[in-house]
Amino acid sequence: MTHRTTHRMTAGITRLSATTLRAHRDELAALLVDVVEGGASLGFLAGLDHAGAAAWWDSLAPSVEEGALALWVSRGADGGLDGTVSWYRESKPNGRHRAELRKLMVHPAARGRGTARALLAEAEAQAARAGVVLMFLDTETGSGAERVYRSAGWTEAGTIPDYATDPEGRLRPTTLFYKHPKDDDPER
Repeated sequence: MTHRTTHRMTAGITRLSATTLRAHRDELAALLVDVVEGGASLGFLAGLDHAGAAAWWDSLAPSVEEGALALWVSRGADGGLDGTVSWYRESKPNGRHRAELRKLMVHPAARGRGTARALLAEAEAQAARAGVVLMFLDTETGSGAERVYRSAGWTEAGTIPDYATDPEGRLRPTTLFYKHPKDDDPER
């Protein structure tokens, strides 16, 4: 487990290409392992090792390369990776106007400093600029992530009981959210 004791703010958010995803795979894998060890429900179980996390990131490169998956990372003032977020654009002809927000994760040491909100705002603005008019996501009911989405203006669509397990393998409900993204930055 990677331990960070420094307090830092988000220094910058960058969109990754398939090439930069591959180049930063080990750093992304370390982030994923730390976030899952911290209890975040991201589709992985406790005990996720670096090799498994790296393989998962590798599996995303083709979708990033073809443009179906958009992926951003956040770095702290010291240059360390603080978080990531992505969205997947629907490819079916009747759904190309929507995208699913996926894997918003912030390193436990960087939480409470606006990293999640900054990543979310960037993903939403970029989705709007790409012509996405509806975004949706699911998150563990009662989690810190649920509070972030609510405070960022996402609308609850409902809750599904026993939807997924948490990292310890316990069945947990999930809350579905949606939002119509806007690019609120006139400088872009």
